[in-house]
Amino acid sequence: MPNSGPLARGRLLAEKGTNGSQKFLVLAGSPARPEVVPSFPLRMPSSHRLRQRLIGEGAISQSDTWPGHLETTRGIECNSPSAAAEILLGRSANGWVEWKTSDGHPLADFLNHVGWGPKRTWLVRGSNVSGLDLVQRMWLPEDRISLAATRLRQAVEQGVAKDSLRSMIEQDYESTATYSQKLELVEGLHAFLSRMKPGDTVCTISGGRLYAGEITGSVEQVESEDGRSNLRRPVEWKDIGYAYDELPETLQQKLSVQHDVVDLTSVQPLVEGLGLTDEELAEEAEAVERDPSVEIPMITARRELELPEPTDELAADLLVHRLDWLSEVRDLLWDERQLVLYGPPGTGKTYLALKLAEFLGGGPEQVKLVQFHPSYAYEDFFEGFRPQEDPETREVAFRLTAGPLRELADLASREGNRHVPHFLIIDEINRANLAKVFGELYFLLEYRNKSVRLTYSGDDFALPPNLFVIGTMNTADRSIALVDAAMRRRFAFVELSPGTEPTSGLLRRWLDREGKGAEPADLLDALNSRIEEEDFRIGPSYLMKKGVYREGGLERTWRTKILPLLEEHHYGEGIDIEKRYGLTALRESLG
Repeated sequence: MPNSGPLARGRLLAEKGTNGSQKFLVLAGSPARPEVVPSFPLRMPSSHRLRQRLIGEGAISQSDTWPGHLETTRGIECNSPSAAAEILLGRSANGWVEWKTSDGHPLADFLNHVGWGPKRTWLVRGSNVSGLDLVQRMWLPEDRISLAATRLRQAVEQGVAKDSLRSMIEQDYESTATYSQKLELVEGLHAFLSRMKPGDTVCTISGGRLYAGEITGSVEQVESEDGRSNLRRPVEWKDIGYAYDELPETLQQKLSVQHDVVDLTSVQPLVEGLGLTDEELAEEAEAVERDPSVEIPMITARRELELPEPTDELAADLLVHRLDWLSEVRDLLWDERQLVLYGPPGTGKTYLALKLAEFLGGGPEQVKLVQFHPSYAYEDFFEGFRPQEDPETREVAFRLTAGPLRELADLASREGNRHVPHFLIIDEINRANLAKVFGELYFLLEYRNKSVRLTYSGDDFALPPNLFVIGTMNTADRSIALVDAAMRRRFAFVELSPGTEPTSGLLRRWLDREGKGAEPADLLDALNSRIEEEDFRIGPSYLMKKGVYREGGLERTWRTKILPLLEEHHYGEGIDIEKRYGLTALRESLG
């Protein structure tokens, strides 16, 4: 029993149940908890029904030996070690781990070829095996999972090494499978034969629902008449299925990986917490002997991702005219996860993107900035082979190297970071060939609950739900009208124009805060009123620098920064730039 309670005793039996799982005998005189956790009837209905029946029959009754506990009055034979632990503990339990010898070794240590490492979670597909839905037809009714291995030789040992299995498949499937199919077979069969073990969680999908259960025994190889289920493992399925569309997005990403067998251990807490509230999970945790200072993994994993609401202090710091404008930008990011700030040069797009990302992400550590240019490529942005020197041999070789997006995605998806927003700022996003830079990632910008197979590494990759992208676009460099429809569909667009707020009054608010006169703002307004094309109007950032306000600084900035932009804009038109846009002309117009 938990919390240093009395010890129950039992033993593993050689006899197997109808589905191949190894039975377990709970000995008479074993203690049992007097109550069950509220979620027990839902999570483990068969064990709950067995416990209730045994109590009704008197096989489990009030204990005279241990006050406050129940006690078994006879030996009780259960279908698996987990079921035996569950009827005593009144909660879901992994019997292969919870039943231990007197010196603390778990039951799993004494089984041959039981696999290795801690408990894992797996997805095994069975809804379309050669046209049949084995999940509904065989797996759920018969409490098992299976893999097709029609041509694999008989008597393959459980626990076979991957290298040996690879040689068998090369020979047995020599003329019936392609190279890539053989690779897929090796990975799937090795996981099924050698990595899965009793006590692991297994999931499958059928009819738009996810079903979960516990592996309760070893592999059995049979002569399947139709070749669809040659390798089998016993499973104790939960009675309930979970609607796929209502699953957490991170779990949907992993479930979208297109393999027959997928390791879901990275999202194991999400699977174990399905169908339960935080309160029910906390009640379950109280019934387990554990360190109370450690967070409950199932609750930690489902911690909600949040973007903080902008504050009055942030609006004042950014000199934004209204707080609700910042709130709208935040809402657009929350809904779309990708946003572009666009406008003429000098409108503060990059500055605003960085400050907003640092506020929403909780600091600069969650923000990475890259700048696109015409020669920027997928290999620069995500991953590719780059020449690198070996620090020991000093030899240079091409090695797969992660780019800024892959690095930030790996950081954002790290356990403990999944509820923390991370931001990628892409400066000058319209200066690169976006289809070339994003490649297959373009799909993921729109379908965040899916994964794709990567070009170079071959990994299955999905964009973490907590990764947000903010791009900046200079409309004077390339018209926004040239942005293709695919990008427009994937990004929300927010304009920063000298003619509209928050940009139009930004310089005036900055001058007021700095205690300077309003003349630069008046001159900028007069200048922009003479520029007909909105995309070429001048933003206030040029005049929000200390150097502008040293002696002669305004004239120098006008001559070296602003007028050259307008000369380029009017190139070949024969316009006297100084006469039309110079400081003298503008001051005269202002009186």
